[in-house]
Amino acid sequence: MSDPRASSVGILGSGAAGLITAYTLLQDGFKNVTIITRDSTPGGIWADQRVYPGLTLNNVHGEFRFSMLPVPPAKDVTKRLSGFEMRDYMQKFTDQYLKGRIQYGLDIISVTRPNGQSSGWNVKVKDAKTSEKKTLQFDKVVSCTGGCHEPYIPEELSLASAKAVPFKGRVFHSSKFRSQLDELQTDGKDESALGEVVIVGGGKSAQDIAAYLANKGVKVTVVFETADAFLAVSSPLPDFIRRSRFLSILSPHSTLESRLERFLHTTSLGNKITHFIWKQIITGSFTAAGITDDSPLKNTHDAFWGIRINDEGVPKPDGFFMLAKAGKINVVSPARVASYASDGESVMLNNGGKLRADTIVLATGYTSSWHPIFDEETSVNLGLNRHPPHPQFLKTEGEWNHYVSLRDPPKAHASAKQWASSIYRGIVPAKNLLNRDFAINGALFTTNNGYAFEVVSHWISSYFLDDKNLKLPSSPEEALTLADRNGAWLRKRYPDMLLWVNESYSSNLCFWTWPQTIDELLKDMGLKTYRSGGNWLTWPFKVIELEEIKHLKEERDALRSQQK
Repeated sequence: MSDPRASSVGILGSGAAGLITAYTLLQDGFKNVTIITRDSTPGGIWADQRVYPGLTLNNVHGEFRFSMLPVPPAKDVTKRLSGFEMRDYMQKFTDQYLKGRIQYGLDIISVTRPNGQSSGWNVKVKDAKTSEKKTLQFDKVVSCTGGCHEPYIPEELSLASAKAVPFKGRVFHSSKFRSQLDELQTDGKDESALGEVVIVGGGKSAQDIAAYLANKGVKVTVVFETADAFLAVSSPLPDFIRRSRFLSILSPHSTLESRLERFLHTTSLGNKITHFIWKQIITGSFTAAGITDDSPLKNTHDAFWGIRINDEGVPKPDGFFMLAKAGKINVVSPARVASYASDGESVMLNNGGKLRADTIVLATGYTSSWHPIFDEETSVNLGLNRHPPHPQFLKTEGEWNHYVSLRDPPKAHASAKQWASSIYRGIVPAKNLLNRDFAINGALFTTNNGYAFEVVSHWISSYFLDDKNLKLPSSPEEALTLADRNGAWLRKRYPDMLLWVNESYSSNLCFWTWPQTIDELLKDMGLKTYRSGGNWLTWPFKVIELEEIKHLKEERDALRSQQK
C-alpha cells in the first residue's frame, strides 16, 4: 500500500483553518502541500486587503491563535485584538512555518473529479492579475474556504436593483469597506465623501463600521430587525469564568457526559439554575452597556437559544453601543430595508418609512463559499449538499425531550423545512467517507476558533493517513445516519438557526459547547479529553489553554507506533 504522505494535497483558502491544516499536514510528513487563495496575503478574513480601521476580534484574547505561536498583548483597552493585529499574526505564522506553500492571487473557478475517475481532484483557477486560467491537480483536497468569503446580498438590494432605480449613491457589501476607504484615499478624499450612510444589518461588521464612521463625524444610520446578542460587563470577567468550561456546561450538548451537565439540563432544579444564570448574563450585559428597555438596541437574538452573539467585554466610549446611546449613531429597529426609493437618493423600509442615503453598506452576511466552486454534479457525487430531514429523524428530535432546559423554545418554522447537513462531524461529507481524499476545516461554528481549527487539522491528518486508531463510521450510510442525528439535535437546540446559516461555515453548530464537541474529536483519535484538568468540583472553572493541544502530533505518533 502506498504511503499517503506521498499524496499531493491542495488546501483551498489561506485563512486560519487553511494555515493550521497545512502546518499539521507538513508536520505529519506530507511533502506536497499547497495552499491556494485569491488574496494577495494570508489570513482569509484577516488578510491585509480585508481588514479596516475599527474592526475588532470577537474572541477573548488568546483564543484565536495557534498553540505553537503566542499572540502579542492586545493594544485595545478591552483586550480585543484589532483586525490589523490579527493580520500581522497570520503573516508572522506564515513567514515562520509556511514559506513557499501559498499560491496567491488565484481565484478558484471549479473543483471537479478528473473525467471518468472516482479519485483525485482538478482545481481550475484564474490568475487575478493576468486572467490566465490553468488547472492544478491534487490527490487530496481540504476545503478551508469558510463562510465569510462570498457576500450574500438580497435581490431587492442588489447592485442590479440599485441601477434599475437608479440609485445615485454608492452601494457595496461590508466586505468591500476596506477597498472603498482605499479608493477615497487614492482620490484625496476622506470618509466625509460618503455623505449620509445607511448600514443594513445588525451584526458585528455593521456595528464596527458604524462606530468607525461615527467617530469620523459621518452621519450613520443602522437598520435591523434583530441584532446579534452580545455579552458585556462593567469590568473584565476573571479567566476562570470566561475562558473555562463554565458557559459550555450551561449550554446543553447532544450527549451529556458529566453528572453536573445531566443535573443542569435534565432536572427541574438544574433547569432553574441554568436559565437563572443565563438571564443574569443577558440582563447584566444590557446593564453594562447602559441599554434601557425602550431602546431599539434591545432587539437582539436570545443568547441561550441562538448563535449570533458578540463578545463586547467592557463597552468602549467610542464603540457602537456607547455611540448609539449618545445619539451619534441612529438606530432604526425593528425594521428592514425593503427597496431603493424611486427618488434615487433614499431607501424604503418595510414599515413604510423612508431614509435618505448617499451610501448604502450592505452588512447582510455571507452565502456558502462552496456553491461557486463545486458544480451540482460534483456536489451530489461528493455529498456536499444539505438534504431534507428524513422522516425518521424528524421523530429523533424526541430523543432529547428529557432535556428540561429545552422545554420552552422560541417559535420556529416546521422542522421539515430546516434541511440537514450531509457532513459527518462537520469535517467529511458522509458519502465520500471511505475515499479519504476530501475534508473540510472551518465548518464548525464555535466560540474558540483557534482551538477548534487546530484539533480538526489533526483529525483530518489522521483521516488522510488512515490511522487505525481514528474511530470512524463503518460505512457512508452510517456516517449519514450520524449526520442526520446531529441535524435533528441542531433543530432541537437552535430553533430556526439552520434557516440562515450557510453550509460552508456551519456544518455543525457547536457554539458554546465547543469543548464537548472537541472532546468528541479527540476521543475519535484515541486522545485524552478534559485536558484542562481539575477535580469533580473545579473542572468547570479550569482555564482552557491552547498549550493543552501543543503536542497532539507526538501523542498521535505514539498511538500509531503502538498499533504497529
